[in-house]
Amino acid sequence: MTSWLPGRSRRAPLVSVVVPVYRVERYLASCLDTVLASTHANLDVVVVDDGSPDASGEIAEEFARRDPRVRVVHTENRGLGAARNEGVRHARGEYLAFADSDDLVPPAAYEVMLRQARRAGCDFVTGSITRWEGEERVTPPWMRRLHRQRAALLIEQEPELLGDVFAWNKLFRRDFYDGVGLAWPEGVRYEDQPTTTRAYLAARRFGVLPDVVYVWRIRADGSSITQQRASLADLEDRWTTKRMALASVREHGSDRVSKVFHDRVLAGDLHRYFTAIPGCDDDWWRLLQAGVAEMWAERSLTHSGLPPVHRLTGWLVEQDRRDDAAAVMSWVADLGGPAPRVTDREGRVVLAVPPEVLAPGSVPHAALAVRDTEH
Repeated sequence: MTSWLPGRSRRAPLVSVVVPVYRVERYLASCLDTVLASTHANLDVVVVDDGSPDASGEIAEEFARRDPRVRVVHTENRGLGAARNEGVRHARGEYLAFADSDDLVPPAAYEVMLRQARRAGCDFVTGSITRWEGEERVTPPWMRRLHRQRAALLIEQEPELLGDVFAWNKLFRRDFYDGVGLAWPEGVRYEDQPTTTRAYLAARRFGVLPDVVYVWRIRADGSSITQQRASLADLEDRWTTKRMALASVREHGSDRVSKVFHDRVLAGDLHRYFTAIPGCDDDWWRLLQAGVAEMWAERSLTHSGLPPVHRLTGWLVEQDRRDDAAAVMSWVADLGGPAPRVTDREGRVVLAVPPEVLAPGSVPHAALAVRDTEH
């Protein structure tokens, strides 16, 4: 474990890091070790034991005994959003960060975010991430594309950044966080999106960094919240938080932000749900179809930034064509690679869906079209 170094960074701003804890005894020590090894040593680490039934609370207390920067709050189990909110209530820092207790924080993460926040007067700063899955650590391509070194941005300048919904790759100025009334929704999964959406929309300026400031562990046992998408409760929570984020964007009142959010952000994770259509039960299908019909009633998913085969599937979901949507998703899964394309009689590139998967002429060109940038 890392011990606090007296006198180091005493004059630097205090950064509070809120770490919610539940059933993470395998991962917690590694997470806290990386947080405490930060090159910005003036830390206030608030560990919230969310009624964890394993040894997580005891592990956190051992860290607190060894390092005065760590404090532990024990609560009844109320979920991630409530645990984060509880941690914020106990946080003392001028700046505020969050870390999930099964992930890792690179040593310079808080230092580089704090440097940009102070130099540019940012309300918050967001950095790049790495996904750690098995033996691989990969930064998502969209993250590399959007996370260039930029300071003092307004969301109107880069509305696609609304897709960077994560709580834990950001450093917030505490007076901004409190001043605009940020908090994490409680009793629902995917609580990051409504809150980070409000932060982007409310910020007078925010900063973006290409530096990897967070390592997101994808658990091999499938136990993390984001790996349970085939359940009805998961889909209900997804629609709930999407509605909350969409309401904030509409209230913001920018046509450009609304269009980009609707096409490129709101639709961004639907493909993960579409893959669960084959074999789904009736209730899950009805909930999926109802949510898609509600949120894309005025502007079809054929306009979205989804890959071509998922735009097609989205259109089929809109039309309540369950069997056809399942057939397309099963066909793509069997391919094990990109869906083939063909040039039609008008010289347009379209998906080459076999007739045994989808009846010829039963789908409009817009649902089959491959854009010039996708050839």
